[in-house]
Amino acid sequence: MNIQSLIEAKVKEGFLALYDVEIPSVEFQATRKDFEGDITVVVFPLLRYKKGNPVQIGEDLGKYIVENINEITNYNVLKGFLNLVVDDSFYVNFFNQIAANASYGFVTEDETDARMVEYSSPNTNKPLHLGHVRNVLLGYSVAEILKAAGHKVYKTQIINDRGIHICKSMLAWKKFGEGQTPESTGLKGDKLVGNYYVKFDQEYKKEISELVAKGISEDDAKKQAPLFVEAQEMLRKWEAGDKEVVSLWEMMNGWVYKGFDVTYENIGVNFDKLYYESNTYLLGKDIIEEGLQNGVFFQKEDGSVWCDLTDEGLDEKLVLRSDGTAVYMTQDIGTAIQRSKDFPDVNGMVYTVGNEQDYHFKVLFLILQKLGYSWAKQLFHLSYGMVDLPSGKMKSREGTVVDADDLMDEMTNTAREISQELGKLEGYSTEEKEELYTIIGLGALKYFILKVDPKKRILFDPQASVDFQGNTGPFVQYTYARIQSILRKADFDYSGSLSGAEVELHEKEKELIKQLELYPEVIQQAASNYSPAVIANYTYDLVKEFNSFYQNVSILGEENQNKKIFRVQLSKKVADTIKSAFKLLGIQVPERM
Repeated sequence: MNIQSLIEAKVKEGFLALYDVEIPSVEFQATRKDFEGDITVVVFPLLRYKKGNPVQIGEDLGKYIVENINEITNYNVLKGFLNLVVDDSFYVNFFNQIAANASYGFVTEDETDARMVEYSSPNTNKPLHLGHVRNVLLGYSVAEILKAAGHKVYKTQIINDRGIHICKSMLAWKKFGEGQTPESTGLKGDKLVGNYYVKFDQEYKKEISELVAKGISEDDAKKQAPLFVEAQEMLRKWEAGDKEVVSLWEMMNGWVYKGFDVTYENIGVNFDKLYYESNTYLLGKDIIEEGLQNGVFFQKEDGSVWCDLTDEGLDEKLVLRSDGTAVYMTQDIGTAIQRSKDFPDVNGMVYTVGNEQDYHFKVLFLILQKLGYSWAKQLFHLSYGMVDLPSGKMKSREGTVVDADDLMDEMTNTAREISQELGKLEGYSTEEKEELYTIIGLGALKYFILKVDPKKRILFDPQASVDFQGNTGPFVQYTYARIQSILRKADFDYSGSLSGAEVELHEKEKELIKQLELYPEVIQQAASNYSPAVIANYTYDLVKEFNSFYQNVSILGEENQNKKIFRVQLSKKVADTIKSAFKLLGIQVPERM
């Protein structure tokens, strides 16, 4: 039991003993720096259960706690705040309990409480871009955080591999590709296919202009342009199973999948299960029929099927067209149910999708609940804002969107330039430097994106993200590397536990242990809120606390051997916790820097 839980139990016990009143909870906050104490009980909320002077109530509870908790040595009351002083021995004993625990902060997996996390979900007509970067970083990190919090997790994506946009790339390659392949061009498959998507658009616009010049309206020209008509016919043939079209589709999608795999490996994310829209787009129709019979849906005169959500403050939602064809909502209903069949232990799902789909997911989740699926109450839309770039930065080769591969290359280059300017990597081999540039660049990118609340829009500045000072990935990585340097220089045995009697804590040591004590709670909070930002900002606070300790307390220069051993042990645990937290964010830490 941590000290806060112990105090909460005793405050409740004391309130009952002193006033014969039960209280449901106790509010805490950190003690202000200018007052003696380590943890503060906020008395004001307790006045709802016992009228009286908050100072007197604080005094009564303070005396009770000191008498009943050995680890609390003193107290003071300021207005409605009860400041409690925790004995050094508690912090030393607590540290000894966690020092050698490699999985500190993590909860043992509950195999009966699985979650599925969906992220990425790209189209196979172009490479992954900047929007996908935030998506995959958020989804992957949330999956890792949920695992740390004790959930079994399945990582998945649904690949949008069918539709008119796919046929546009296919048709452009067929007409203008002259048999090009990734091997013949040296391009990643997703880049090559993406180039032909752009080529289609260029040629399509030319045809529209020619038709408009002949007096046809722009709207009609868009529908009548020969390329567009051919793409529609290609889609019809694909849906009919035309061998030639399906063969071309399989070949070009195969190129794209290989390209995606390279990008995913470089960015450091993975998946346990892949779904393909070509396999799921017909799902859901049978569910709509069942829901119609059960009164979940209703049919209009034209034969279309709808779900009435007006009682929930929404509107009527189309789930099946009058001609019997599905809409996206139909597919999503069917896919969610299929996933629950594929993974019967899943009790909830997380969808990592941009905030432009907020309404769609509100409707989807409500419909699934109306259909009676118990897991539908555990569905969460991990909604996120767009990522913007300062103008003129990192233009993609197409000139329209920022390619994920180009972005990662640019981040490595930025890390290289800044590291060389600062002269931080003296004495490193070329190979070591290049590996470090990648670790620093990717760490900067991931941390900059993940430290922000997912719902907020981001202005991503590559130069600022690789700053070695402030709330950045490289700043945290540099602190980790600094601690590794301390450990390498510690040429004595610093293993084994020291008792509270053997160690007199410096105030900076106590503050650092307090910060470490928060880690398990931070993981649970991040999991509850589906927010990697909670982990990122905790890590920054831990690093700031360590740097304050490092600047104010001698570590290897300390003459007292017990103090020196304890400070090295404490430094090591901080490094271990940084590494653990950054792993939850998908970020590597370098041993030297």
